[in-house]
Amino acid sequence: LTFTCDPRYGRRESMVFQERTYSVLLVSAGEKFSKTLTELLPPTHFWPVNLARSTDEARRALLSTQYDMVLINAPLPDDFGVQLAIDVCSRSDAGALLLVRNELFEEIYAKVTEFGVLTLAKPTSTQMITQSLRVLCAVRERMRRMEAKQATVEDKIQEIRLVNKAKWALIQCLGMTEEEAHRHIEKRAMDERLTRREVANRILSTYSHTST
Repeated sequence: LTFTCDPRYGRRESMVFQERTYSVLLVSAGEKFSKTLTELLPPTHFWPVNLARSTDEARRALLSTQYDMVLINAPLPDDFGVQLAIDVCSRSDAGALLLVRNELFEEIYAKVTEFGVLTLAKPTSTQMITQSLRVLCAVRERMRRMEAKQATVEDKIQEIRLVNKAKWALIQCLGMTEEEAHRHIEKRAMDERLTRREVANRILSTYSHTST
C-alpha cells in the first residue's frame, strides 16, 4: 500500500515524488508493528523516519531533532506513552498519533484529545493508519502556515523597533524631531532603493556605532 497526502488521491497506486517530505519519529517496542508501519511511510513522502523503542529514547531524539509527526505505539517498555504524546503536542509543532488497545481507547481518547493528540484503536487497518497520516499531514501544513505568519509578525515587530532606534539616533545626533527623523528614513529608503530596515541599520552604524 502506498499513500499520499493529496486529498484527491484515493487509489492504491505508485507514489510520485514530491518536493516536501515529512520527518517522522516512530516510537514502538514491537518490531513487527514497526516494520508494518514503516512500509506505509515511503521515503518519497516521509523522510527521515527514525525509530525509538522507549519513551526515554524518544525524548532524547526529540531534544536533538525537530519532527513533523510522532507515531506512538502504546504501551512502551518504560511508560505507557500518553504523557509523551501530550508533551509532543504541547511543546512542539509536531503532530502526534497514539495507537492504543481497543479496550482502552475511550479512556485514553478522553485524556489526550484536548491536547491535540490523534488517537487510533488497535487492532486497526492500513486504511485507518493511512487516513490518520493524512490528517497529520494536514495538521502539519496548517502549522507551517501559522509559523510563517508568526515569523512575518515577529519580523515586522523587529523592524519597527529597529527603525525607532534609528529615529532616536537621528534625534540625538542631528537634533531632528521625531517627525523629521521619520521622513528622513522614508525618503532615504525611497531614494536609495533600500528597505527601512537597511536604512535604519546604516543610520545606527553611522551615528551610534551599533548594528542589529
